[in-house]
Amino acid sequence: MSLVAAHALEAFYGDAQALFGIDFRLEEGELVAVIGANGAGKSSFLKCLTGLVKARRDALQFDGRPIGGLAPGEIVRLGLAMVPEGRRLFPSLSVEENLLMGGFARRKGPWTLARLYRMFPILEQKRRVPATSLSGGQQQMVAIGRALMSNPRVLLCDELSLGLAPIVIKEIYDAMPAITAEGMSLVVVEQDVMVAQRVSQRLYCFQEGRVSLEGASDELTREQISQAYFGLDRAAAAGAAP
Repeated sequence: MSLVAAHALEAFYGDAQALFGIDFRLEEGELVAVIGANGAGKSSFLKCLTGLVKARRDALQFDGRPIGGLAPGEIVRLGLAMVPEGRRLFPSLSVEENLLMGGFARRKGPWTLARLYRMFPILEQKRRVPATSLSGGQQQMVAIGRALMSNPRVLLCDELSLGLAPIVIKEIYDAMPAITAEGMSLVVVEQDVMVAQRVSQRLYCFQEGRVSLEGASDELTREQISQAYFGLDRAAAAGAAP
């Protein structure tokens, strides 16, 4: 039984449908990447997993339990936490106060302030300053740390590398082995295909709200990913052109 599973998942914003029959699985201790262009449905999928967008109750399962439609706070207490796109830090709070906000679920586990500061020493140096005064990369570290403070079994990461310099992206992803070392599972949504393929065991590609490709990351070819990402066989299209 998969730790997280979606079956025929659909999602709507009013009358507009964002997801169409998504099937997905995440195993214990696995890092799975989800790629796709803007508007492909990646963030909508994570919002369904975290209860921010309603889903049919039996369309989503966590550790064998239906979680579709549960409130976000209840889902966090079960053991799923998200690092949201854009970081969404509390501007009126310091770095340390933002981190402590992640612990409201009071789940037991290995992640504490001391451990976060060992992983991201710069955050301890700046623990008293407003979180939103930090650089983009440092703010992303705060967002990751805040989610880890809930001691989740599954960490959902939405566009970690968005707007960051390559050296900062590398620093953040270099921390992933420390996060997964004790069996935590990760879902990483990425627009950077090369990063997504490098860091993950399996990869899903979304295209217009549907899964267009799924497979082991080290077995998928660039051509397969390109066709799934853009929804077009370029060679076939070129051959059909007059």
